[in-house]
Amino acid sequence: MTAELHSRRTVLTTGAAVAGAAVGAVALTACGSEAPSSGSAAAPPAAAPGETLTALSDIEIGQAKAAKTADGKDVIVTRTAEGTAAAFSAICTHQGCAVVPAGAELKCPCHNSIFDAATGAVKKGPADKPLPSIAVKVANGQVVTA
Repeated sequence: MTAELHSRRTVLTTGAAVAGAAVGAVALTACGSEAPSSGSAAAPPAAAPGETLTALSDIEIGQAKAAKTADGKDVIVTRTAEGTAAAFSAICTHQGCAVVPAGAELKCPCHNSIFDAATGAVKKGPADKPLPSIAVKVANGQVVTA
């Protein structure tokens, strides 16, 4: 009977160790992948022309603001001058995390990439591609998709 209990315990212990290793491998693969997550930075979020993203007055000149398209996609809107704005996908081109405005820069909290808020260009990696731009215009004080 002792041999039977020992073999069951060995089987259960071995099974738990294998399952734990598999879960750990999946978690490491998700974090270490070099490709952006599906639907991330390969293309800018599609938005219907005329879709309001934010009021221009809500953004100081040279600063950026996080916004969402009508279908919930993350975007960044930057006020580039008195009456103009630029917009970009808010999804980091490195691994798909959402960037956040920080003055005249956009920072990725996951791996510390930094982008220029006015152009979407990479200022510091590991990202090596700019944020995809979104065509916008200012109409009646609102930043809208063009």
